[in-house]
Amino acid sequence: MKIPSILENQRAFFATGQTKDIAYRKAALVRFRESIKNHEQDIIDALAADFKKPAFETVATEISVVIKEINLAIKEIWKWQMPKKVKASLLNFPSSAAVHYEPYGTALIIAPWNYPFQLAVGPMIGAIAAGNTVVLKPSELTPNTANLLEKIITEVFDPAYVNIVQGDKEVAQELLKQRWDYIFFTGSVPVGKIIYKAAAEHLTPVTLELGGKSPCVVDETARIQQTARRIVWGKFVNAGQTCIAPDYILVHSSVKDALLKAIDIEITKAYGADPKISKDFARIINEKNFERLSEMLENATIYKGGQTDKNDLYIAPTVLNDVSVTDTVMQDEIFGPILPVLTYDKKEDIALVINAMEKPLSAYVFSRKRSFKSWFNTTFSYGGGAMNDTLIHFINDKLAFGGVGHSGIGSYHGEKSFYTFSHAKSVVKRGTWLDVPVRYAPYKGKLSLLKKFMNWL
Repeated sequence: MKIPSILENQRAFFATGQTKDIAYRKAALVRFRESIKNHEQDIIDALAADFKKPAFETVATEISVVIKEINLAIKEIWKWQMPKKVKASLLNFPSSAAVHYEPYGTALIIAPWNYPFQLAVGPMIGAIAAGNTVVLKPSELTPNTANLLEKIITEVFDPAYVNIVQGDKEVAQELLKQRWDYIFFTGSVPVGKIIYKAAAEHLTPVTLELGGKSPCVVDETARIQQTARRIVWGKFVNAGQTCIAPDYILVHSSVKDALLKAIDIEITKAYGADPKISKDFARIINEKNFERLSEMLENATIYKGGQTDKNDLYIAPTVLNDVSVTDTVMQDEIFGPILPVLTYDKKEDIALVINAMEKPLSAYVFSRKRSFKSWFNTTFSYGGGAMNDTLIHFINDKLAFGGVGHSGIGSYHGEKSFYTFSHAKSVVKRGTWLDVPVRYAPYKGKLSLLKKFMNWL
């Protein structure tokens, strides 16, 4: 079916009002959850086939995250949908006021390849919970996951309610030519700009979940071995192909050598002496990204790793030493298993590096010094982050997740996902038993009374 016809069918379905029924939405989410559970092994197999993602990582970072989101939406959707009363203005006396939540209508979700199941389904949950119809465009770079998503969605939903459109960038361009009521995109900054421009043509609201060079600062008070363990996990899970992974380390010069040694130990603990034969380390998604990452290793000072195998799309967990901000690896988001290490001596050094780049999606600080953590948090703007750990802010569904500046627009997760896909409609209900005539023309003799009243307020 052609894309305009898909959109037309969804508009017609939305017009029936079925998706505005809370019980209908909840039943759809229950069916969706059960289908995902039934296909758990299929999801694991699909991601392994796409880029050798370990089963543990698939369950931990894809399936369990999604199930948790669905469970929350099923439990709380009635409460989220309730109008939120606000204090009425005395100027409107007698009256009451409330914010009502209504779905936008037809939502387009364009998902990325790095977490191809979770980052496709997660936004869908919010869109469905809010009462929208959905068209999902999964990434063509993970075909096994995309095909499985199509199978699950076809099993669970009427295509006029939730549909999936597969294809390459030409298909994405065709989708963006249409007028949607909401667009949700997860991916790179350059593509995010294209999405934003296309949405502007129709004044369509958007959420853009992008990326950037997320810093990881380690001061002289950090617990070095623990810090190394948590950085290694956050950086190399999914082979570093995580939008909120620590992009580079800024470590105090006095503990740099100790941190490097600790990272070396933790990489070996996690993936063995030869990570290539480890079943716990994923592969690079495709040859294009393999080549891009391999170029970053040219002329670099490799402290650990550096081995590559193009036939297997394998790049070892790699640590780079003696890195300068002018090096190739520091020019763009790495999005792979390469970890540059830079040093600093004073706070001003940190500011020079971080402020020279766009605002990142995430930031991490390892320190036992409260004043240092407070200084960092108030000095730098970033989407979200963690102190003395990495990635963990993403899994708290009570925290909205999103970027700032070039790292994104808008946020979602948990309750916030519902409100992201809902229009907040402000409504005042005015009483009829009293109608003070002062606001009505003619105004002669009323101005001084108005000024006195406004001053009193």
